[in-house]
Amino acid sequence: MASEGAIEVEETLRAVLVDVLGLDAGDVAEFDENTELFGAIPELDSMAVAGLLTEIEDRLGIWIEDDEFEAEMLESFGNLLAFAREKALH
Repeated sequence: MASEGAIEVEETLRAVLVDVLGLDAGDVAEFDENTELFGAIPELDSMAVAGLLTEIEDRLGIWIEDDEFEAEMLESFGNLLAFAREKALH
């Protein structure tokens, strides 16, 4: 079972995807760890990445260094969630 902090990070990440990319909240609620993001969701293009990462930083109170960012992070919801949890909870 996920900790309260881990659940909060997941809820925040889902809200960011809805708010920044304009995705349907019902669709985002159904995302699982294997849901593909970059390349599969038209709204998440190269122009949207900076805004998405900035909003994640702001809402989770984290700082994402340039050398921490890897394209694989945006390949799936699970990858992005794992990264966000690692930054926010450690």
